[in-house]
Amino acid sequence: MKPFLDIKRKVGIIKEIYIIMPNQGAKAKKGFTLLELIVVIIIIGILATLGFTQYTKVIERGRTAEAKALLGQMRTAQEAYKLENGAYTATIGNLSVEVPTACVATHYFSYSTDATTGTATRCGTGTGKTPGSATAYTITLNYATGVWGGTAGYY
Repeated sequence: MKPFLDIKRKVGIIKEIYIIMPNQGAKAKKGFTLLELIVVIIIIGILATLGFTQYTKVIERGRTAEAKALLGQMRTAQEAYKLENGAYTATIGNLSVEVPTACVATHYFSYSTDATTGTATRCGTGTGKTPGSATAYTITLNYATGVWGGTAGYY
């Protein structure tokens, strides 16, 4: 019988401790520590940075649609010129298409040509249609073969 009384007494002591300090364990587990918050903020910052750089690359690739459309028009005009004159021209003015040869506020690219290739060069910051690009890159189109080229990742 004595062990039963000891257990009963220990249970009574535990109950008294619980009554004196109610919910003490629950209070200690609520919320987050400063270290946990800092780690989460750092992770969110890294993910946001990666997401933003990928977003800007996708947007910039979307702007290349202007260059591809106008280079395609230049190629069509070059083919028409070749049928009439026997060779491609190295002068945009000889073509029946209007493309800007310098950066203007209505286009993201400036265009040039030689006898074999049309080239679109991305306008930099402060020139051309806003927003300008921090990095200049080119997109090219070979008139004879129709093969795209230029700066890797943009065509």
